[in-house]
Amino acid sequence: MTATLLIAGLGYTGRAVATAARDAGFAVLATARDPAGRSAPGGVALVPFAEAAAALPDATHLLVTAAPGEAGDPLLALCADAIAAAPALRWIGYFSTTGVYGDRQGGSVDETTPPAPGSPRTLRRVEAEQNWAAMANDHRAVDVIRLAGIYGPGRSAFDDLRAGTARRIDRPGQKFSRIHVDDIAGGTLASIATATGGVRILNFADDEPAPSADVIAHAASLLGIAPPPLIPFDEARRGMSPMALSFWSENRIVRSEGTRAALRRPWRFPSYREGLEAILAAETGA
Repeated sequence: MTATLLIAGLGYTGRAVATAARDAGFAVLATARDPAGRSAPGGVALVPFAEAAAALPDATHLLVTAAPGEAGDPLLALCADAIAAAPALRWIGYFSTTGVYGDRQGGSVDETTPPAPGSPRTLRRVEAEQNWAAMANDHRAVDVIRLAGIYGPGRSAFDDLRAGTARRIDRPGQKFSRIHVDDIAGGTLASIATATGGVRILNFADDEPAPSADVIAHAASLLGIAPPPLIPFDEARRGMSPMALSFWSENRIVRSEGTRAALRRPWRFPSYREGLEAILAAETGA
């Protein structure tokens, strides 16, 4: 039987996984609310989200990238029974967020650290994680994949610098964990390859959490331009959106040694330096 991956949500990370899975020999389908208004990578079939249940009988693997809303996880709300009964489905991956660990005041968390959600948004994530974990059985593995801050081509400090919107905010002691989108795609395929049953918690976060100001300064140096000046956090916060304030209110270091051991692979981009350099090289053809 052909390995068939159904991806619920063809956003930035979903597209990267779809392309990698297609290249690895999977048949790939992805849901979209409005397939007529969306494009998919070549060889990836689009399925109306409302008709996702019809694609489940042939799916051997399911990746869920859509975030839960106030009413819960949208795919489970639509077709939980069909997912539970899907005859060929042997792996489910759920893209969550390292935000479920909450604020650790600069301390470290790993795959064994209990969640401590600090907002309604991350509380919904934990509830969705639990609901997806309940789909595991003797023949079906579930990987809860907690993603750190996502960056990659078209979504990096280069884009903010070029747009003139990059701000180097100075908050001593504050570090953020990140993951390159290509490592999300490669890590997802490794998750499929190494799954043996039951539920795993995986942290997709690179090896060097760093202040955002350092990342912007490095990107500026690669572009050969002066970095924006440092702005004290107390000054910058006055113009922040509630989402941005929530982002800056939490400080933790996400460790992923257990994930890399479970997947039997290192990150292709172990820090933002290698990731940014690869993005620029791809842009310039170097």
